[in-house]
Amino acid sequence: MVDGPDPVSRALRAAPPDQLVEAADQAIRTVLGASRTEVLIADYRINGLWPVLDPELGSSVAAEAAAQRCFSSQRPVLANDEGGCRVFLPMSVWGDRVGVLVIELPGAPGPEVEERAADIAGALAVALRAADRETDRYRRARRRERLSMAAELQWELLPGRSVTHPAFHLAGQLEPAYTVGGDHFDWSLDGDRLTVTVLNGDGTGLAASLMTVTTVNAMRNARRSGGGLAEQAELASDTLHYQHRGRRYVSTLLLELDAATGEVRAVDAGSPHVLRLRGGTVEPIALDQQLPLGMFAEARYDLQEFALLPGDRLFVVSDGVWAARPTGGEPYGERAMARAMRSTRLQPATEAVGTVMRELHAYHADSDLRDDAVVVCLDWHGVRGRDAG
Repeated sequence: MVDGPDPVSRALRAAPPDQLVEAADQAIRTVLGASRTEVLIADYRINGLWPVLDPELGSSVAAEAAAQRCFSSQRPVLANDEGGCRVFLPMSVWGDRVGVLVIELPGAPGPEVEERAADIAGALAVALRAADRETDRYRRARRRERLSMAAELQWELLPGRSVTHPAFHLAGQLEPAYTVGGDHFDWSLDGDRLTVTVLNGDGTGLAASLMTVTTVNAMRNARRSGGGLAEQAELASDTLHYQHRGRRYVSTLLLELDAATGEVRAVDAGSPHVLRLRGGTVEPIALDQQLPLGMFAEARYDLQEFALLPGDRLFVVSDGVWAARPTGGEPYGERAMARAMRSTRLQPATEAVGTVMRELHAYHADSDLRDDAVVVCLDWHGVRGRDAG
């Protein structure tokens, strides 16, 4: 191995954004004596991993149990072959899962090599996320079919799909991934304050997506100017109303978690549904619904509060999840949703959102969803040494 300044990080910094995986491949071969590498990118539905260096492989390497296990557990996985050993390493940035780095070595790695390989995977994940602004290469690898124009806008608007913090884990998912219209989620972390918004957009297609873009950016504008939840809701509502004069509106839930105490502030603007899983019990969080954003001029919004205990899990779902019903069946939110939530108790938030979505598809007998669907999962762990309130 090569000592001194990290040649992999140096190679990533020097490489053009569309050539990161080739630069990493050459550096890893030199540093670790690898015979081959591959970068597997997670698709939009988080149910497949796809190769970047050798797309002709299709899903043959990505479908291996070791790659899937590494991605799900976010832990390195070793697979021994006759000719050596393959190391599967999670690539993630602040808990947002990018994919898996595969490194083929002549033999089983020792602790020092494993640690260095894990550092390389982390550095490559950060570089890939930054490169997304400069090249379409990795986005093309991520999509399995063409996105609708509305979906293109929605995925560009997302902050990420998961984030980790010592006090909480947070994850979200949009469906149908390639045609989603108006439903959306957003979040931002500032010190101990986590702001989460979930939008149930009015209408379908591009018109709904454009309304969501306006709403999210208005709330971000207020938040980045120091405004609290009420100010964020009011600016977004006024902006929408002046555009559509009450003919179009967006049902929205705004949450602000104090990550140190578990105290939650909320503005319920006609909104998506909030359910809490505490132990094995699922119950809705009762909030007073106020007017959807954009319905009336100069609408004002009141804050409500509730508290979480360490270990609590919150799910926020749009109407496309809660009210979804197969022909002749009851809405998913009446009973099936609670069963799906309870089945996620041992899963991290990143896996839990996928479980709820899969159960939703199964509830529809795998037929296409009739409406956009958003699931956001928030786990609050508490902060050691502090009272949860």
